[in-house]
Amino acid sequence: MPAERPDREPILAAARAVAPIVRDVAARIFAHPELCYEETRAAAWLCEAIEAEGVPVERGAGGLPTAFRARLGDGAGPRVAILAEYDALPEMGHACGHNLIAGGALGAFLAIARARPPLAGTIEIIGTPAEEGGGGKIRLLHAGVFEGVTAALMFHPYDCDLLAPTSLAAYWLSLRFKGVPAHGAMAPWEGKSALAAALGTMHLVDVQRVQLRDGVRLHGIIVEGGQAVNIIPERAVVDYAVRASSFAELTIVRELVERCARGAAIACGVEVEVHERGGYKDLRPNFPLARRFGEHLAALGRPAREVDPSRSMGSTDMGDISHVIPSIHPLIAICDEGETMCHEHPFARHAGGERGAEAMLVAAQALALTALDVLADAPLRAALLSDFEAKKGR
Repeated sequence: MPAERPDREPILAAARAVAPIVRDVAARIFAHPELCYEETRAAAWLCEAIEAEGVPVERGAGGLPTAFRARLGDGAGPRVAILAEYDALPEMGHACGHNLIAGGALGAFLAIARARPPLAGTIEIIGTPAEEGGGGKIRLLHAGVFEGVTAALMFHPYDCDLLAPTSLAAYWLSLRFKGVPAHGAMAPWEGKSALAAALGTMHLVDVQRVQLRDGVRLHGIIVEGGQAVNIIPERAVVDYAVRASSFAELTIVRELVERCARGAAIACGVEVEVHERGGYKDLRPNFPLARRFGEHLAALGRPAREVDPSRSMGSTDMGDISHVIPSIHPLIAICDEGETMCHEHPFARHAGGERGAEAMLVAAQALALTALDVLADAPLRAALLSDFEAKKGR
């Protein structure tokens, strides 16, 4: 257990004091959902709230217009980054609760800024756009924004409290088929159907599922399938998300999908181009860091399970961060367990409701206390580094 922080109550008091600001920003982000790399209002509202505390903000961090960074401390010593996400889903708004993730990060940072405890290092908030398939954190990583960071912290809303979830490695493919058009009634034999190849690909992938390893997920949609019903389709496009429990297994499954596409194209006499849209690595939770967060969460009245192998997970660009920096991505319930899940309309309602707001504020307090522990507790830093090094190369 961590030693009782002498500044715990001032931090919690500051978190309560900034709660109305945090609620307001999270509510505005919820009411105005913006897609990946388009989060201009969300980023502006977050930056303005930080600047109102007298903390300067670096807007456009890493060359991304909707990313930002702010710091407390002189930049020396250990550095802890608290990460904010704020992009939304197409047509479903904040059905993944990123408005709450942004609010939780903001609340943690503002609580420390308001309380002004002595810092044995640096606390940062990094605004990370485009988690929903855009890989914003990966671009910030390549731009050097995370260079020198000791630990990265964030939370994600869910249907249960879970300290050390994993995630699936993911890759996105766009399969683009080019055939030969012809009149569907007068001379269909002169055409070569790109749609037939697209459908054939999906069938070939489906019949492979029985031989896939546990944890592999393959889901695709036809995003283009022809111009009109009386024209043999000249062009068809299938998008696939390929997921697996490790990046090595992901490579095997991705190659399977590409073989299916090429086989279907050959069978239908059409051409196919495989376009890679990038992907995410699997999430590697740092257990000493997750346990410390859990101790603070329990002290706030929310004891949480550490792991739950029965839970299926999605994918996140936080996985890529966890491969280079000790990281946590704990889950905090905003609804009853089993009631609804991310990317569902009822989950969005909870993300915009009172239960979601309360969970966000508790997460903010636990994040703030954990971040300060990393700066002040050398044995904790040694433990999280040992855990991180032990997982390298796996």
